[in-house]
Amino acid sequence: MINVSLCKKDLKRLLCLCTVICLFTSVHGQQTSSVSESKGTVVKTEASKYHNPVLKGLYADPEILYAEKTGKFYMYPTSDGFTNWTGTYFKTFSSDNLVDWKDEGIILDLTKDISWANRNAWAPCIIEKKIDGNYKYFYYFCAAQKVGVAVADSPTGPFVDSGKPLIDQKPEGVKGGQQIDPDVFEDPKTGKCYIYWGNGYMAGAELNDDMVSIKPGTTKVITPDTSFREGTYVIYRKGVYYFMWSVDDTRSENYQVHYGTSDSPLGKITVPKNNLVIAKNKEAGIYGTGHNSVIQIPGKDEWYIVYHRFNYPNGIKMGSAAGYNREVCIDKLGFNKDGSIKLVKPTHEGIKAIRLKKSSK
Repeated sequence: MINVSLCKKDLKRLLCLCTVICLFTSVHGQQTSSVSESKGTVVKTEASKYHNPVLKGLYADPEILYAEKTGKFYMYPTSDGFTNWTGTYFKTFSSDNLVDWKDEGIILDLTKDISWANRNAWAPCIIEKKIDGNYKYFYYFCAAQKVGVAVADSPTGPFVDSGKPLIDQKPEGVKGGQQIDPDVFEDPKTGKCYIYWGNGYMAGAELNDDMVSIKPGTTKVITPDTSFREGTYVIYRKGVYYFMWSVDDTRSENYQVHYGTSDSPLGKITVPKNNLVIAKNKEAGIYGTGHNSVIQIPGKDEWYIVYHRFNYPNGIKMGSAAGYNREVCIDKLGFNKDGSIKLVKPTHEGIKAIRLKKSSK
């Protein structure tokens, strides 16, 4: 009887231990919570150690904005997953921590909202401006290989198109390439705004105060070197203008980001010897890392790079279709003491949720 009783006690302890182990495994093995792509969905990622991709679904060419009006971040990507880049609408997503993103729905549909083009909705960018005490949002986008602009009072729209393309011709002297991939930049030194664009060439021009037209005589071709393909993005830090761009083809696993610097928004771009910003991480199965934007945390010298990559893990097996089956990621962007950009290693982990200070407004 004594031996039998001891065995029962041991068995009971063993069963309790197994129960605890199962519960621990269940909690700590949990992945990203269930999501859908419907408007209003928030992608929660706290339960997973992997924060990339940050958006649920196929998106590319990400633009990111911090809106002073709302105190939130907004993502404006190309809607991807359409054969040969044939998407016709744009969406936006909002976040207060760069990790959890809420789908705010479609903000511009070429088939309904645009009169001058109905195909190839690509690579948007946006800027927030305070005009006469009111916030305005100027949204530049590609449609049918032309650049248009739409305006809203809110970062989530509704956006109203200007009624015509802003850019529909090549700059003087340029024979090849496409009028795509706009980037809008406000010079913190002067308050002037500039727009950049081009595939096969990099062009820039000053915008008029109305933000929907280009100042005559200011357009310049400023292609930095022969590596330039597309996707210009400009930031300003500590007296230096940084120009970033994508190299190779978005269908290539070697699609990557390079950079150069200048002392003015339309000045000559100096290309450093080691100017790679981000490229594939073969060991992690991450490929096609390009077409980036950058976000600075308000009031801090803290920066993050937003980019797309091939859909993981299937993209690398899809051939050229990987170029229109992409997903959006965020990783840390750093600078060396001399101001040069540190090489970014693309990750699955991504970044930790950031916490913004509450505005006193």
